[in-house]
Amino acid sequence: MGTALVYHEDMTATRLLWDDPECEIECPERLTTALERLQQHGLKQRCLQLVAREASEAELGLVHSPEYVALLQGTQALGTRELQALSKEYDAVYLHPSTFHCARLAVGAALQLVDAVLTGAVRNGLALVRPPGHHSQRATANGFCVFNNVAIAAKHAQQKHGLRRILIVDWDVHHGQGIQYIFEDDPSVLYFSWHRYEHGHFWPCLRESDADAVGRGRGLGFTVNLPWNQVGMGNADYVAAFLHVLLPLAFEFDPELVLVSAGFDSAIGDPEGQMLATPECFAHLTHLLQVLAGGRVCAVLEGGYHLESLSQSVCMMVRALLGDPALPLSGPMEPHGSALESLQCVRAAQAPHWVSLQQQGAAPVLSPGTPCPEGRPSPLPLGEPQFKAVVTQAAAALSSLLDQLRLHPTPPVRVAVALIAPDTGLALPPGVLCEEGSLPQEETQAWARPHEALAQDGALTALGKVLYLLDRILDGQVSSGMAATPVPAAAATLDVAVRYGLSHGAQRLLCVAVGQLDRPPGLTDDGRNLWLNIGGEEAAAPSMFHVSVPLPVTTGGFLSCALALVLPLAYSFQPDLVLVALGPAHGLRDPQAALLAALLRGPAGGRVFALVDEESTPQLATVLARVLNGEAPPSLGPFSMAAPEDTQALMYLRGRLEPRWKMLQCCDLAA
Repeated sequence: MGTALVYHEDMTATRLLWDDPECEIECPERLTTALERLQQHGLKQRCLQLVAREASEAELGLVHSPEYVALLQGTQALGTRELQALSKEYDAVYLHPSTFHCARLAVGAALQLVDAVLTGAVRNGLALVRPPGHHSQRATANGFCVFNNVAIAAKHAQQKHGLRRILIVDWDVHHGQGIQYIFEDDPSVLYFSWHRYEHGHFWPCLRESDADAVGRGRGLGFTVNLPWNQVGMGNADYVAAFLHVLLPLAFEFDPELVLVSAGFDSAIGDPEGQMLATPECFAHLTHLLQVLAGGRVCAVLEGGYHLESLSQSVCMMVRALLGDPALPLSGPMEPHGSALESLQCVRAAQAPHWVSLQQQGAAPVLSPGTPCPEGRPSPLPLGEPQFKAVVTQAAAALSSLLDQLRLHPTPPVRVAVALIAPDTGLALPPGVLCEEGSLPQEETQAWARPHEALAQDGALTALGKVLYLLDRILDGQVSSGMAATPVPAAAATLDVAVRYGLSHGAQRLLCVAVGQLDRPPGLTDDGRNLWLNIGGEEAAAPSMFHVSVPLPVTTGGFLSCALALVLPLAYSFQPDLVLVALGPAHGLRDPQAALLAALLRGPAGGRVFALVDEESTPQLATVLARVLNGEAPPSLGPFSMAAPEDTQALMYLRGRLEPRWKMLQCCDLAA
């Protein structure tokens, strides 16, 4: 199973035939530049390339009226003046003699991708298409969009493949009102959209784009709008939106398929969005979505009008779809105050409909129909001097990204495992290396000397393998690793691994210790090591760099711990190495351990080293190797509400730690 790239060169045929400054940005170069960058980075060659087909009229009819389809079909015979006159009947649309053909190809590409993923031919993929689709409605074109590609793909997945739960994630900078209208009363589709809104002053300037628009009828709570009321949102804001809004709802919803309306006008430098998220952020967002629905993610291109930013963002997303580790995020991970206000509003509006938000203490519930308060005045669109500064900032960010790609190339080995003894019960995925090397015995003995538990031959041998593999990760030869250690030596091995990592190149090391593993007394709060113990006797934070939380007993409690504590801490700390240690009696089920390891691949750019005790089952070792290799973790099973004591522990720790670790915030503390 791999990644599909669906495309047809005919989709470059449409272009503006008259002067219209509003529409000229939707040009064929949006596709050709993206394809060129995919080729240059060697990503196109790694995908299964599919040639898009035209959607049938019956498939278009899943969403659009027969009269509208017939009208568009008739445009193929119109002259330029007639096309211009018809285009003026719509908002921000231009038509071309090839529009009908191109738009049918765009829909067909999305359907081909869904079919390939749901039949198991590929794991995931991208449909690189134009025209975009998320604004178009049953009988009208809108905002460059002719047919609603993603909405038709969702209907197709329901009707042809029998899916009952589909998540649509729209990260385009404009509200996809077309998708919202089509599914607003449908509880089988959860639609999430963030968008530049500015309290209703940014296109499409709709009241129903605000946070309190949550669907209607049986679909209440299945429309999730996150309005951005200021420009300049960046990496921290986007990741916070996923951690504090989207992912809690998505796990509770438990989708069978994730469709992404992948608009990159929300990336840095784009003239429409005026946002500051850098291209690698979209690799992180994609990675976070891949832990859902068994990794079945189908992305369909929407907007994106800064060609270099668009093309590099597409590359970052495809890297993530292929399973490559995401580059570490740049810049301080501290959400803007305006973003926190928006998060607070959407959590409050959605709390009546979602247990996952209720148990996290979502902000005061808004009564039905109550708009979110306007708060601070929204900014006017950037003037020319300010926008030139944003473009300059974008150029610097893109140059920095290319430098990162050169300085941090994909390691030759994605995952390596070091076992105490060969285990025939271990089913490793293709490409995972069984590492046989070991640190020289004298050097291993020197590191082991402070610990009696490491004096035994078996423990010393295992430690030598652990440190050798850790070296390979730190020197860039291996991305992630997993090693086994004898049970009596688990705590001592972890202590040595932490100290060895900090002395051999790790600048910031995050250790997530699960089970009976206390923080070594020799570690100091110098800012280089963050120790998080899951499974402590009580919630405690002796310092900002030493956190302990009891092991949650339910699925909902575990998810809240992972999404509202572990990941925000990890993204705030920005480690360059993560150690995940599953100690004796750690208490995690295999799917929980796999999800934890999968999620932690993001913050450290894929550099995760998992330590398990030798008595762990081959199934646990297998599933950890698979998720470190980029596969999706297995389902956690039915959602169950967090226990009150787990919720209390989480809220206590968040209150203690928020002043230092800003990604823990999900509301405006100054409000």
